Amino acid sequence: MSNSQVANPELYDPRKVLDHPDFRVLNSGEKPSKESNIAAFYNPAHEIHLVEKPKPKPGPGQVLIHVRATGICGQVPYMPLSPDVHFWKHGRIGDSMIVTDECGSGHESAGEIVEVGEGVTQWKAGDRVAMEVGVPCSKPSCDACRTGRYNGCPDVVFFSTPPYHGTLTRWHVHPAQWLHRLPDNVSFEEGSLCEPLAVALAGIDRAGLRLGDPVVICGAGPIGLVSLLSARAAGAEPIVITDLFQSRLDFAKSLVPGVHTVLIDRNATPKAQAEVIKKAAGGPLQLALECTGVESSIHTAIFSVGFGAKVFIIGVGRNEQLFPFMHLSAHEIDVQFQYRYANQYPKAIRLIAGGLINIKPLVTHRFTLEEAVAAFHVAADPAQGAIKVQIQD
Repeated sequence: MSNSQVANPELYDPRKVLDHPDFRVLNSGEKPSKESNIAAFYNPAHEIHLVEKPKPKPGPGQVLIHVRATGICGQVPYMPLSPDVHFWKHGRIGDSMIVTDECGSGHESAGEIVEVGEGVTQWKAGDRVAMEVGVPCSKPSCDACRTGRYNGCPDVVFFSTPPYHGTLTRWHVHPAQWLHRLPDNVSFEEGSLCEPLAVALAGIDRAGLRLGDPVVICGAGPIGLVSLLSARAAGAEPIVITDLFQSRLDFAKSLVPGVHTVLIDRNATPKAQAEVIKKAAGGPLQLALECTGVESSIHTAIFSVGFGAKVFIIGVGRNEQLFPFMHLSAHEIDVQFQYRYANQYPKAIRLIAGGLINIKPLVTHRFTLEEAVAAFHVAADPAQGAIKVQIQD
């Protein structure tokens, strides 16, 4: 049976790696060879460590990639953890994404093709690519795939979401059709940042942001900051961004000097905080991009916008939350959500290559692949001040 006839869950079955005789967990302090296929894995015991695993061979429709850059989201204390750190620390997100065995991390990656499999004609060794890591079934019988909303495919394989291993590894096999060519003026580092940028761009798309819309962005973590860059590129004005920490707001100001910043007062009510935001903006906002998922922040966003406005929630929060129902109803405020992204990578690459979005300053810490465990500890520690931690090979 060819790869084209094998369903993705079978093709990328994690047991193929875990049961392979070459798979082993490295001892603490053990130095792997430069040629070994090492990766960062977490497990149900909340351990993060390096492993050695077999170097894969690309099958039909696949390519082998030397992963050159992978990002880890930094932790913001009042937000949910980034997925990779969250799976390490808590072992699950919701009821469907649960760490039950050793699982490879990483889903923000770019690299260089080193070998192509049978039937691959659009790529060759040496091509530089960003990897889109949510691989849907692509079957005509799948409504989500057929209508272009493939992020809703029920049979998606999303690398680094349990049980599937991620892309934080030296050698990774990827389906050829889910790669995106990097122009010469876009680095591997920028290519890996296309993943969080795709999240923000999906939010901008679905929120319907228009030129001149007044916008508030709640949360100046990695997704809030790429949302800020995207909203500015889309022509939002004015833009207000909020956070609990002045250092984050200062960083936002360095990215977009014209942004208005509001330091959140932990003791203020959402209504009182909303008044501060509206004053900073010069009036009610037309759109709120909520990037924390925290209930109090969502309430603040709701009270910050005017009649007929929209609150678009990008952040991921608790499973059940309370909303100010009658305020939403009486003010015809729309509340909207998103799940991952679709059709955003080509746009992200064009925006970076064309200079409309400068995403380089987001990378605050860099580590080698051999130092991946240390990189995770920095990403998980808010005292380190990391925005985006990069692992490069």
